[in-house]
Amino acid sequence: MGCCVSTSSRSTCSSRSNGDMVSPSCLEVGFCGQKRARRTFSDHVISLHHLPSLPSRIFTNGKSRASCIFTQQGRKGINQDAMIVWEDFMSEDMIFCGVFDGHGPQGHLVARKVRDALPVKLLSFLHSCESKRNGSGKACFKGNIKPDSRDSEKDCSTEDKLNSTWREAFMKAYKAMDKELRSHPNLDCFCSGSTAVTIVKQGSNLFMSYIGDSRAIMGSKDSNNSMVAIQLTVDLKPDLPREAERIKRCKGRVFALQDEPEVPRVWLPFDDAPGLAMARAFGDFCLKEYGVISIPEFSHRLLTDRDQFIVLASDGVWDVLSNEEVVEIVSSAPTRSSAARILVDSAAREWKLKYPTSKMDDCAVVCLFLDGKMDSESDYDEQGFSSATIQSNHSGNPMESDDGQKSEPSLQRNFTVRSSEENENDGARCVEVEDGTSSADDQNWSGLEGVTRVNSLVQLPRFSEERPKILNLLV
Repeated sequence: MGCCVSTSSRSTCSSRSNGDMVSPSCLEVGFCGQKRARRTFSDHVISLHHLPSLPSRIFTNGKSRASCIFTQQGRKGINQDAMIVWEDFMSEDMIFCGVFDGHGPQGHLVARKVRDALPVKLLSFLHSCESKRNGSGKACFKGNIKPDSRDSEKDCSTEDKLNSTWREAFMKAYKAMDKELRSHPNLDCFCSGSTAVTIVKQGSNLFMSYIGDSRAIMGSKDSNNSMVAIQLTVDLKPDLPREAERIKRCKGRVFALQDEPEVPRVWLPFDDAPGLAMARAFGDFCLKEYGVISIPEFSHRLLTDRDQFIVLASDGVWDVLSNEEVVEIVSSAPTRSSAARILVDSAAREWKLKYPTSKMDDCAVVCLFLDGKMDSESDYDEQGFSSATIQSNHSGNPMESDDGQKSEPSLQRNFTVRSSEENENDGARCVEVEDGTSSADDQNWSGLEGVTRVNSLVQLPRFSEERPKILNLLV
């Protein structure tokens, strides 16, 4: 079923301005906020298949007006990480960023599917939510909440309304994304899945939504003008008390293997498989009836002038680098356009130093600079992005095939590094929040100094007489 979004109140999904019918088989999105002359609906509508041609959307190694992104394949097979930066996201003052880390036989395809479809679904639901509130098709996400505004009561009401709209849109987009993966005819997500960490920056507002163990942090200046690291998301692991409680309540099992006692995993109730090392993910439908969910955590933050940049990365980076080290590397990069590549290079070196006998995990990084400034174009040529790294089309975006590389993916990937100190923490410090947001105490619940390396997925389930039961549950 096609889905259509337009920010023009005069636009409809039934036809284009030239009278041609819009194909219902394509997921289509409209854009607004343009300062140029008025355009027709057909000028704004694009097909999901045409997303790679958008000049404001980058999804492989490169840079945009305010960001740089870089990914490097590990040594476990095909790169299962994906990333995206989409500027002018619905309006000129919006930027969407995301990092997705796949796992399982089809993990690389799941991550890329989520990368492409999730932002489009978010656009659709944002427009839908706003249309309901305004009673028209005109979107009005141009409000910008100022932290120092005088009218506190009015600001509170505006902020609550804005949060409610974005929360609802993110929740519905994530739900629709997982539903699409479940019913996808050519993508087997039964034992494959992906994490997601997504943010939208709109003026001084930062909206975040995430599942799994990919992480977002922010580099900010303290009162002494020194750079500090602020963790924005929580690594949603099975050992979080509220996550473990939910999984056990759904008859799933949470325990660690004897040879990796620091790594709790999620297991089927009747089989020691698949051993998923995260509590939330897209896909992984063999565990969806046993406590693993795709409902995201959502949070909103007001940015200040002290906030410098945001880093989104897959766990291949966080396995070997702390938040503070990442902020130091990005802030000291010789040019902003090189920050993501230098961060991935630093992670690769740390993998070799800390774990010389282990195979490095895939790494994907998005660096978003909050002042909206980037280096000059000449700096880009100095970063070593050769034509072999980026094969661009006319829009400057790399071309990527639907099925990625031809080599077979490896199950033994997606490492995560855990600290044994985490397991000594008091489980009472995690508080269940009904609306899905994280409590403040959760922010410190993540391993930064690693002592062991594990795979997100141990093995495929050995289904016997129980498999038909699960398959029936998934229908």
